[in-house]
Amino acid sequence: MMRSQPSATSDGPRVGDYRLLTKIGEGGMGVVHLAQAPDGRRVALKVLRPHIIGDDEARRRLSREVASLRRVTSPRIAEIIDADPWAETPFVATRYVPGLSLHEHIRQEGPIKGDDLRWFAAGLAEAVIAVHDVGVLHRDIKPSNVLLEGRSPVLIDFGLARLAEDPRLTMTGWLLGTPGYLAPEILYGDDATTASDVHSWAATVVFAATGAPPFGRGPAMAIMDRVRRGEHDLSAVPSDLLPILRQCLEPDPVDRLSMAALLSTLHNRVPHPRADQDEFTMPYSLLATDDDPTDLLRTDVLRAGLATKSIEDAPTTTAPELWRPLPSGLAKFQRGCLLSGMFAVVTVGFALAPYLSLALVALAALAIRAISWTTESALERQRLRGRRRWYDGPLTTVSLPWYVVVATGGTLMLLLWSTAVALIVGLAYLPFGLPLVPGLLFMGGVLAFSLWWGPGSRRVRVPVRKLVVRATRRTWLGWVASGALVAVVLLVAFALISDGVIWDPQPGPPWREGTMLGDVVDFL
Repeated sequence: MMRSQPSATSDGPRVGDYRLLTKIGEGGMGVVHLAQAPDGRRVALKVLRPHIIGDDEARRRLSREVASLRRVTSPRIAEIIDADPWAETPFVATRYVPGLSLHEHIRQEGPIKGDDLRWFAAGLAEAVIAVHDVGVLHRDIKPSNVLLEGRSPVLIDFGLARLAEDPRLTMTGWLLGTPGYLAPEILYGDDATTASDVHSWAATVVFAATGAPPFGRGPAMAIMDRVRRGEHDLSAVPSDLLPILRQCLEPDPVDRLSMAALLSTLHNRVPHPRADQDEFTMPYSLLATDDDPTDLLRTDVLRAGLATKSIEDAPTTTAPELWRPLPSGLAKFQRGCLLSGMFAVVTVGFALAPYLSLALVALAALAIRAISWTTESALERQRLRGRRRWYDGPLTTVSLPWYVVVATGGTLMLLLWSTAVALIVGLAYLPFGLPLVPGLLFMGGVLAFSLWWGPGSRRVRVPVRKLVVRATRRTWLGWVASGALVAVVLLVAFALISDGVIWDPQPGPPWREGTMLGDVVDFL
């Protein structure tokens, strides 16, 4: 049923069944009003601008987003109460939070200090996790999108940022988000991930702690350049939060902590709530009830649940102590060792057995690209539905052969490019009459570099880097993996010294006598 656009009646302007009371906010995507619902409740009603929602595809996207976000059941979120993406004037109604935004609170009261800051950081992390748990990214975490209810944060304006996928926003010069709070990968044009929200969470917590944005002020382009370079100012951040925030603001998303890991660390530093504290100043993990998690968690339900449960008996939904983050320098050193070891394996392996190495590299690149496509497809299905289904595993397995076909074209392009570059380098080396093995090592290094940075390499590079990051999350595992790569390099080098170059399955190098390349080399 189509609802009417904003109209004036005898009791004031309306949007659908909601009576507008006063405007409380405005942004590029819409205007937020304090409104009265048909049952008398006050709600925050966001009326989206017509040029943002202008076609059926955008409305379907908003409809899917609203359907996912209705499952969020955290008091840290201004949950959706009603929405109509198909109205002449689309709107979204959320719980009204009668508090200042973090931006206004800092302007009036100054930075948040001590235990209140740690409480704020943990509460905001819980809010972000609640959104991620239904398969949605926030994409626009910043001080003006965080309201303070008492001393606890409430995240607003979530999920609607997916409307940025509308290409008309780019064509008209829109940049969704605030420079200084957007993650570097978004500024580079890459897709947002949960790690992007981690970066925005950290920037917002830095603002709460210091009263200043971590990447400074000034022209938008200057701020965005500092974000890309990771040039932040954390000098006023409390020392106990500094390691967490520094790692969450890493320019490379694979170097950042996960939300579960940082929340686990924060909970170890947040003081236990007193029994007489107001419920909305407690961590969400202490507010769990036995109500159906698919229902919107309302204030009256929350209070009723607390009336029948003591804090000591409340179930815990906090993230377990998954892992302790490595010191930043050690983690980066181990990752450098692993990547260097992989580079060395390709280089020395090519010098030992060029044809066989090319075949193994081709199979590895194809496997990595196919698994990347398959995993990305599975995650997209989960995002659209909001949760995993029992058949996700079998469906992912069955779809793998198709994605092998999909990955073949890009793999061939990458291999042809890398092989051609390595061959050109080899042809430039041979006329000087220098030893063969150093030339093959040089060609192998060029091949490895081209595979890492050549056309279509991103779908190889990103999964490999994620694997390296996971391997270094435990110190011992990082050293074991590094040691294994060193052993492989030494064994291959020993075989090269002992047996020389192995040209199987061909009788010799591609530039041997009687071949076209051989004639070219003789001519040179």
